[in-house]
Amino acid sequence: MATLRDIKRRINSIKSTAKITRAMKMVSAAKLRKAQDRMFALRPYAEKIDELLHSLAQPGEQDVHPLLKVRPRKTVEVLIITSDKGLCGAFNANVLKAGVSLINRLRSEGLDVSLSTIGKKGRDYFKHREVKMRQSWTGLSGKVSYTAAQEVARELMQSYIDETFDELYIVYNEFKSVVAQTIVEKRLLPIAEIKQEEKEAFKDFLVEPSEEEIFNVLLPKSIEVLVFRALIESAASEEAARMTAMENATKNAEEMIDRLTLEFNKARQASITKELMDIVGGAEALKE
Repeated sequence: MATLRDIKRRINSIKSTAKITRAMKMVSAAKLRKAQDRMFALRPYAEKIDELLHSLAQPGEQDVHPLLKVRPRKTVEVLIITSDKGLCGAFNANVLKAGVSLINRLRSEGLDVSLSTIGKKGRDYFKHREVKMRQSWTGLSGKVSYTAAQEVARELMQSYIDETFDELYIVYNEFKSVVAQTIVEKRLLPIAEIKQEEKEAFKDFLVEPSEEEIFNVLLPKSIEVLVFRALIESAASEEAARMTAMENATKNAEEMIDRLTLEFNKARQASITKELMDIVGGAEALKE
């Protein structure tokens, strides 16, 4: 049976842990607010540029720009975005599970699959697995910048142009609410055509000076923006998941403290009762 000293030591230890988790929750809440502001500001622009460029990508214009060119599918790249740090609940586990599912599905189609990751958790997870790791970026969690997104996007675009792979998919957590994140699986390259009914809204566009010049500027920009959006969405989701995880950890710690305090009081009461009985027993023995 645990002694009073042991129980007291456990209570103090759990109180220290609760202080840490409570502080981490507050830090994540502050970071989440900043990430949300950036995310909500970027979403309309990212959606509109994606919609515009898809509408301009007509079936007969694949030769206008190499990013529009559709090749026979032989090698497919999967880009998975995770975090650099843990303590964020099922945030990383969910996106890794979705990434593995996509890889297995592509392999079942007889395709050669290569992998790129953003985040230490994804890199470490696939390090010892039978997946061809082509590229890895770390150090972006909590420090997402457009410059970093440009570097990632440009490397991916150049690899596609060099025919290192024939298709590119991205898998990441999209922010929905503080308690809910959705896994997004999207094809980035080649840029897909928009649906015919959606093209009707753009059929009267007059393109100047030429589609080729517009594509040369806007196509790379659109991929950069989409990668940047994925990083921002993932960052907001990570902080939301961490805040929720730390809140749950704090509640669990407080419940453990209440339970141990009750156990401590019962043990102390039993100890006092035992001492009183010993005193009374000794007094009765002296009377005899």
